[in-house]
Amino acid sequence: MKFGDWLNEWLNNYVKISAKHRTVVRYEEIIRLHLMPTVGAYELNDLSPIILQKYILNLLSCGNVKTGKGLATSSVNAVINVIKNSLQIAHSLGLIEENVGIKLKRPKTIERQIECFSKEEQKRIEQAVLNSDKPYMIGVIICLYTGLRIGELLALEWTDIDFESGILTVNKTCYYGKGKNGKFCRFIDTPKTKSSVREIPLPKQIVPMLKSCKKRSDCNLVISRRNEGISIRTYQRIFDMQLKRLNIPHRGFHALRHTFATRAIECGIDVKTLSEILGHKSPTITLNRYAHSLLNHKKEMMNRLGELLLL
Repeated sequence: MKFGDWLNEWLNNYVKISAKHRTVVRYEEIIRLHLMPTVGAYELNDLSPIILQKYILNLLSCGNVKTGKGLATSSVNAVINVIKNSLQIAHSLGLIEENVGIKLKRPKTIERQIECFSKEEQKRIEQAVLNSDKPYMIGVIICLYTGLRIGELLALEWTDIDFESGILTVNKTCYYGKGKNGKFCRFIDTPKTKSSVREIPLPKQIVPMLKSCKKRSDCNLVISRRNEGISIRTYQRIFDMQLKRLNIPHRGFHALRHTFATRAIECGIDVKTLSEILGHKSPTITLNRYAHSLLNHKKEMMNRLGELLLL
């Protein structure tokens, strides 16, 4: 059996019955764009570690089908996941004598520099949102004070907010992808990981703002326009335009989440609590991602300790 034929068998019979729709769509894309045109023609038992490793190196140098440049490390790792998972099942079924996928070496992942807004920029953004006549802009404030991902924000419903206790519950996320008819549509799914399902205590200053927005809303969604949900790309563009109007250097919407985490560290929140609020799998992820911010916080704490020294 050729590798390409097996990939389709694996996708249809083993992935679709257990994976999220978003994962299936992503795997279909990887198989169609990357694997089928290159290593798909190999017989399963002809695949070797060196063939696959050379293929991975080629992706890193010129694997982007649109630009001809190297594919991003995260995308290459996604391709490796498909290769490894599919070959693991093939080996367990006896279709291949050796699982060569386990010998693949992943490219080194370089943690990108965390981008967040300065305190001065944050205040200008907040003021612009509070002065806006567009209720859906409140999502920017929500992200700055809860650290929600954009998909979690746009899937948020009013029933997810307990105004009495001041607790916001994250139990779903939204994304846009191709449906069965081939057209892009809105999908609601469970969050990214189990740890992403969480309860976030809202700052008491935020609750009255949200109550006011709810009174003016005719939609079950917290963030809506014309009583409908807003797509991720549209909301990102709205935020980009806001930054341009404020003459603030461009940063992606995710910078709001990073800004929340940085301000939380500056306020002295402990890493375990912050990790739970962000929905990270473990505090280690939080420590690694915000090491620079934590270092500044440590310096400040040590200087405070030093004030005890009698000179």
